[in-house]
Amino acid sequence: MVERNLNLDNAVDYHYGKFPVKELDYKKLLEPLVKATDALARYDQMLKNMHNSEILLAPLRRQEAVISSRMEGTISTMDEILQYEADQIDGEKENKNYRSEVGETFLYHHSMLAAQEYLLDDRPIDKWFVRELHKRLLSFGRGARKNPGEFKTEQNYLADETRRRVLFKPISPEHLMQGLDNLFEYLDESNDQILIKTALSHVEFEALHPFKDGNGRIGRMLITLLLWRSGVISEPHFYISGYLEEEKDEYIGRMREVSKSGAWTDWCIFFFETLENQANRNLYIAEEIETLYEEMKVVFRELTSTQWHIQALDYIFAKPVFRNSSFTKDSGIPIETAKRITRLLSEQELLVTIEEASGRKPALYSFEPLMKLVRV
Repeated sequence: MVERNLNLDNAVDYHYGKFPVKELDYKKLLEPLVKATDALARYDQMLKNMHNSEILLAPLRRQEAVISSRMEGTISTMDEILQYEADQIDGEKENKNYRSEVGETFLYHHSMLAAQEYLLDDRPIDKWFVRELHKRLLSFGRGARKNPGEFKTEQNYLADETRRRVLFKPISPEHLMQGLDNLFEYLDESNDQILIKTALSHVEFEALHPFKDGNGRIGRMLITLLLWRSGVISEPHFYISGYLEEEKDEYIGRMREVSKSGAWTDWCIFFFETLENQANRNLYIAEEIETLYEEMKVVFRELTSTQWHIQALDYIFAKPVFRNSSFTKDSGIPIETAKRITRLLSEQELLVTIEEASGRKPALYSFEPLMKLVRV
């Protein structure tokens, strides 16, 4: 943010000349690093064994979008995001008055998808990449007025807005390019263990704060993308914002201490504890989703008595809020069979009707067994 009339008395300044880090206390880092590594390995083993992680974990990507955006003051709910997405697919979006925050959060999910598709071709994570990611993320709503895809040209601040108090003064615009060059050179050339590299690059990116807005969201996206690109996780499905939101004060405090007192080791310990806790949480909810999927496989088969039950199940798990017209058109199931499936699921209250069909407008459904697991 760029603000006037803020109290700068206790603001911490960026750590000029201190990155890349010269020394870490590896004895202190060893135990939390091992615990984080083990937790991530258990989570990744689940990803490898999962029937179709892209389908089953799709709702968690929306959940991450909601929480990460909420940390920056963009408030929306899972239900709003999924309803928005359903209307986007069906062409009904223009007929409803969605809040701009919902569209902004929706862009987080799609920006992440675009980023992983780009990186599949082994392209680099560099200045161009983060600019393009930022351009997508802020292409709608309030963000569109905050220079999407352009690095900052004015000094920005991290502030406690309620008290009009600056917490941190990021790198100045005239030093930003050199700071970014140092960061991406470190990512390309450092031999640091990957979790250490991810920890240090995250706090450095946030300290650079290279954009006028959206830095926190971009920074948290990069955590997942770095873990995936390095092979720590086999799929880009790691959702870190839940724990960081709960520990937001410590998260910000630890980052400030890096610049204030050179507390790089303490930051890394906090970051590893975050990875460990979030990996365990992600593992738990992913196992809950997979268990539900296996249970619903039986229910759908017995209830629908059709060879299309798995196709229906996969569609509904990937899109737990959907318009009936999209299901009949996009699921690949014969139209009359698709209509019968939604009717049977509605009768058993597995699908809850959010909006009744009216005229040409198709019904809007929510698959409640899954929504109960992923609502935030």
